[in-house]
Amino acid sequence: MSKPQTDPISGQAVVSDQTLGADELLLRLGLGAAFGIAVGASYFLTQRKRRAEAGSFVSTLVLLSILLAMVSMVIGSDIARAFSLVGALAIVRFRTVVEDTRDTAFVIFAVIAGMAAGAGAYPVAAFGIPIVAAMAWLLRLWGGNGSGPEKCQAAKLVVRLGIGADPNGPLTETLRKHAEDMRLVSIATARQGAAVDLTYAVRLQEGVTPLGLTSDLNRIEGVQAVEWSEGKREE
Repeated sequence: MSKPQTDPISGQAVVSDQTLGADELLLRLGLGAAFGIAVGASYFLTQRKRRAEAGSFVSTLVLLSILLAMVSMVIGSDIARAFSLVGALAIVRFRTVVEDTRDTAFVIFAVIAGMAAGAGAYPVAAFGIPIVAAMAWLLRLWGGNGSGPEKCQAAKLVVRLGIGADPNGPLTETLRKHAEDMRLVSIATARQGAAVDLTYAVRLQEGVTPLGLTSDLNRIEGVQAVEWSEGKREE
């Protein structure tokens, strides 16, 4: 009768993944899902993104954690199987570009949590997840001055005025009424000198919509056209 294999580092007996019972398999996969949900929640709560924007990536983190738990159980302690699996997965190509380097960190976070669940190293994920989540939250506070996911960069507003119109009259008053912050960025002539394009960087007040601002600007005498370009969301 062969002796059970032991871990050369810890000296503990190694249980072959081929002999895992259904209860242990379900436990590891369940913990993989739980760890993945914890990683996804940590990402959502520490990023300045709306639910619709972060939903796809959060789902990816949860599924990735479960899949890596399965991979860890499939590989077990078989090195040859590990190399075979790496070769098989090498044919997969992802076309989505990760815009924020913090997203890459959370992908690695989900991978480690899933592998910990699959390998039975539960304390690694149990202690690691809250520590990483806390650090991500602290770094979010340190790295940004926004108040939350609604914080956006200033939008670009272009107003075309006839030459005879006064830009410091009703136009400026309307902008101040709707905007939390505004500044004139550039001035350019249009229609062979018959009009002037005024470009503003604008942050709207809470509750004010671009459509409402555009409608009010179009009612001003001398305004010939209004163009609004939404600012990018700060991460």
